[in-house]
Amino acid sequence: MQEGAVLEMRGICKYFPGVRALQDVDFTLREGEIHALMGENGAGKSTLIKVLTGVHVKDGGEIFLKGTEGPVHIKSPQDAQNAGISTVYQEITLCPNLTVAENMFIGRTKGGFTNWRYINKRAGEILRSLEIPAAPTQQLGSCSIAVQQMVAIARAVDMECKVLILDEPTSSLDEQEVAKLFKLMLDLKAKGVGIIFVTHFLEQVYEVCDRITVLRDGGLVGEYVIEDLPRVQLVAKMLGKELDDLADIKGDQPAYTEEDRGEPVLEAHQLASTAGIKPFDFAIYKGEVNGFTGLLGSGRSECVRAIFGADRTTGGTVRMDGKEVRIRKPLDAMKLGIGYLPEDRKQDGIVGDLSVRENIILALQVMKGFFHPFSRAQAEAFADEYIKLLEIKTASSDTPIKSLSGGNQQKVILARWLLTNPKYLILDEPTRGIDIGTKIEIQKLVLKLAAEGKSVTFISSEIDEMLRTCSRLIVMRDRKVVGELGGSDLAQDKIMQTIAGGESAS
Repeated sequence: MQEGAVLEMRGICKYFPGVRALQDVDFTLREGEIHALMGENGAGKSTLIKVLTGVHVKDGGEIFLKGTEGPVHIKSPQDAQNAGISTVYQEITLCPNLTVAENMFIGRTKGGFTNWRYINKRAGEILRSLEIPAAPTQQLGSCSIAVQQMVAIARAVDMECKVLILDEPTSSLDEQEVAKLFKLMLDLKAKGVGIIFVTHFLEQVYEVCDRITVLRDGGLVGEYVIEDLPRVQLVAKMLGKELDDLADIKGDQPAYTEEDRGEPVLEAHQLASTAGIKPFDFAIYKGEVNGFTGLLGSGRSECVRAIFGADRTTGGTVRMDGKEVRIRKPLDAMKLGIGYLPEDRKQDGIVGDLSVRENIILALQVMKGFFHPFSRAQAEAFADEYIKLLEIKTASSDTPIKSLSGGNQQKVILARWLLTNPKYLILDEPTRGIDIGTKIEIQKLVLKLAAEGKSVTFISSEIDEMLRTCSRLIVMRDRKVVGELGGSDLAQDKIMQTIAGGESAS
């Protein structure tokens, strides 16, 4: 092994039916460093992590760990844990029905007797040291997604790991929680822990990482010291081509202005829901892209869930094309021409065991009725059309969607709604956890749909992304609308002022 290395992976290969996931990939992690693993969705990042953690058995190559003689053979997650490798995945894999302390110590107690007093005491010490707002005896499911993610990290840290893998750990965290996580990562780095950091947030990479390894199409592009790789070059290496200015995705398309508005396609008045959303007014016009913005937990997602009928409304009215309508459930919204891509694609979007084809036709089949199924030829024609249109990377339309990368799963859900030809499309975090190249594709697609006359509500936790795509933003704070920005006010500082002050900046 190289001097100072805690982990070396050499010539790693992994194949799935019809797909070369990894081909001769090398990766080296040193003690006391934070190492970013970067690449587009489908580049092989998750597969490499799963090989290292025993979720997948490699088809070729060798893995070496400090303190062991010769290559190690990791055939299960338990093998990885025993070797000092801890992982926190993007999708939380803890048990919501157990307490916080039980989740932190599950699988780590020995014998028939469990000392709950010690476990709760130790869990409390860890939670306090990391400033995690949860009690050891609190049921995990009652915590926010952000707190659940921090508990997962606390569990990994307490296992005294040599290698800590953080797979998109910040995707559900707000700025303060990200800052706490980074402090923790830097403390662990100082103690000699090697950290593999998988993320799509470029700013975060350059804030805490020492080196970067880039993968593309299952192969190794290279390993770089962070100071030697400017962001523009990193993006180019990830994509395999030079990247145009991200801020110019609108190209020559004229800006959407108030003069372009006709009558609202959808208009909500004093809408409120069981999710705690205060009564709000909302309208969207033909060919417009607007969005809800605000900090994590501000109520962005709950607003669109109320519009779509995914949460029960407790008051207010909705009008479509000037006519009052009642949306009690999502099927009502679908029949009115509304499509909805949910925030959590794993829980609310994909049906993992169904094929890509079955996932694409799902919404249209629901609208048609399951007693009137599409023929196999019709279904394949629909799927093939959108696989080609959205450039979905899949071996075939028969491939189970759960075996696709996150970005390609997201494209399948987009295809599902585009197939219904909606007049109004709601996209809640459509680019979360996916690579920069796919993000740009989705942003351009949103603007293209608007240019064709569709109305789109676009929600993203990345304000820059909202500013690139939206012509008007509804600003949320504490589950109520506190302002609306458009035109010259559509700027990051104005959004921050509005969120902080609770009123539109002038």
